[in-house]
Amino acid sequence: MTLTRIELAPEVGDDLERILDHLARYQVEDPTSRIREIIEALNVLGHNPLLGHPALNDKRELVIGRRSHGYVALCRYVMAVDTVFVLALRSQQEAGYCEP
Repeated sequence: MTLTRIELAPEVGDDLERILDHLARYQVEDPTSRIREIIEALNVLGHNPLLGHPALNDKRELVIGRRSHGYVALCRYVMAVDTVFVLALRSQQEAGYCEP
């Protein structure tokens, strides 16, 4: 069984940086473990690329964690190339995405 490929848009790096800055600002203990949790959740898409709630324009929202540990990843699965493109990442408390 082959895994679906997962590609992160360059903007996701900026999103992760913003999340890390936020965690540092509020002196959250062990912020790298939070990032690790996000990455581990995204890796699940390799086994189930259609995981998450349907969103506009054939995109999906993958909910990761909850409350203060809650994040949402905006993704699109392209079956023709068996790839999930992670387009944006935000805290569940943020109003929206900074889409590419």
